[in-house]
Amino acid sequence: MRFSVPGSWFQVRVQVRFGVLGSVFVCSLFGVFALRLDAQQGRTTKDAVYSAAQAKRGEAVYTEKCVACHGAKLDGDLGPPLTGQAFLGIWGGLSLAELVDKVHNTMPLDAPKTLTRPQAIDVVAYVLQGNQAPAGAADLAEAALKQVALDSMRGGPSRPAATPAATTSFPATGTVNQVMRGVLFPSSNVLFDVQTQDPGARTSGTRPEAASTTVRYGDVYQPWQMVDAAAIAIAEAGPMLMIPGRRCENGKPAPVDRADWQQYVQGLVDAGRAAYKASQTRDQATVAEVTNVISDACANCHRVYRDVPTAAGRCTPP
Repeated sequence: MRFSVPGSWFQVRVQVRFGVLGSVFVCSLFGVFALRLDAQQGRTTKDAVYSAAQAKRGEAVYTEKCVACHGAKLDGDLGPPLTGQAFLGIWGGLSLAELVDKVHNTMPLDAPKTLTRPQAIDVVAYVLQGNQAPAGAADLAEAALKQVALDSMRGGPSRPAATPAATTSFPATGTVNQVMRGVLFPSSNVLFDVQTQDPGARTSGTRPEAASTTVRYGDVYQPWQMVDAAAIAIAEAGPMLMIPGRRCENGKPAPVDRADWQQYVQGLVDAGRAAYKASQTRDQATVAEVTNVISDACANCHRVYRDVPTAAGRCTPP
């Protein structure tokens, strides 16, 4: 459900609360969105946490299900590399539970959740072997995943670093309102759609009425991929809202130098990261819960900079 605010482009979704979740996410799973491990977790992949036999099983699964995207040597192809600093720079310091969850919930890309949980753990064991983590006598077990961090100091050879490009400045083109309408509004609605429609419920070959953004684009990208992309778009919108020279719809400069504006933009970025982390679970209730964080992040800024008596007063701090 949603309702329109009179005289405004913005639409507000009715927030859906799932009490059983009990908490909201403030960080994300992948890339710069990674949730780093608590210092109290002492074991790492240096401690021989998997067996050679397990890695061998993982290699067999990898060869069948993963090699087409990630390469015969784990060095990446259509998908990102799973070895070297390009991989460890993202996943180093995370618990193995995070990595296994990623494999189990979202891989293979064209058939997510078709690997069993034990197969996903075996694939991770093979990835650890590829990153030169030592093997031990016992298999990596489900119960140990949250207690073991991926050591970021090891790894096979990385691809050569690209030559740094010259710094390029891109001036603002649209107004704050146009950025909202073009990026944040549609992306937020993709996430809000999950409150009422499970992206994973659509089966191949079905063509339901295109009543939601995720359905309309479902034949181009998988519905859960659309949710991933929407969350990333929200997180990546922060720099757009901080470009010097950006103006509001009424022509006033966006207050990018004000501490509260910067705080609100950071809140939006954090909300996007939280939404991406939630999306990686491929669980409708988890994503629906995090839409409250998106809604709150937008509302915090709107109360100060948008919801004023006249349009001429927008972008004017109190």
